[in-house]
Amino acid sequence: MSGPFRAGTLIYAKDRTLLAPFYRALLSMSTVHATDEIMVLRSPDAELIVHQIPAHIAATFEVESPPVLREEAAIKPYFTVSSLAAAQAIATELGGALFGPQWAGPGFRVSNASDPEGNIIQLRERDTIRDGD
Repeated sequence: MSGPFRAGTLIYAKDRTLLAPFYRALLSMSTVHATDEIMVLRSPDAELIVHQIPAHIAATFEVESPPVLREEAAIKPYFTVSSLAAAQAIATELGGALFGPQWAGPGFRVSNASDPEGNIIQLRERDTIRDGD
């Protein structure tokens, strides 16, 4: 697809240099644009913009290690990955985690995950074998 995506997700980051590589590796994305303020990541399925929070705002809070999960957010984006097990390894290596139970939906398995700043997303792995296929 050429030009900007028609839809995507924008996430504000206290540390863009930490968060952008996390999502790039976890979601097998490519960097298509970067400045000191934003990094635009894309895969065939999604576009993610990681936007640096202005310094004067970022200075007003700390991200703990491990991060406190931001469980009261009103929105939780989801992304499809090729393997939840591989996603777990990547997330853990880069400061995030998969957590809680995994459950099955129609044609996929699901796990909650957090990034290094505590933002929660959902990861989905498509079932390779389905009834009737």
